[in-house]
Amino acid sequence: LAIAITTSAYICLQTPSSSRLPVAMANAASGMAVDDDCKLRFLELKSKRTYRYIIYKIDDRSQKIVVEKLGGPDESYEAFTGSLPEKDCRYAIYDYDFVTEDNCQKSKIFFVAWSPDV
Repeated sequence: LAIAITTSAYICLQTPSSSRLPVAMANAASGMAVDDDCKLRFLELKSKRTYRYIIYKIDDRSQKIVVEKLGGPDESYEAFTGSLPEKDCRYAIYDYDFVTEDNCQKSKIFFVAWSPDV
């Protein structure tokens, strides 16, 4: 399983036997309700940089997408990937910091649909 970024800024998943699938529309297609806390935490990540990442899961009882874990602003990418389950699907947001060739500090927010091959 590989993660690729398309020119339209969607993150796509690509497996050896499949074509590229845009994951940004996965929730809209599922008809699954989203808990209000999901949007609130995302807005905090986006505007206040309160979190490095947010991991979402589908709650079987409420049949909603809910926040499972919030990664602090100092947590690493390794902490993020270590928080994703080996045998279960998740949605996630990751705030990636980087420095450009012009030595400018930048940040990009990525949406990830985690679907491990088991």
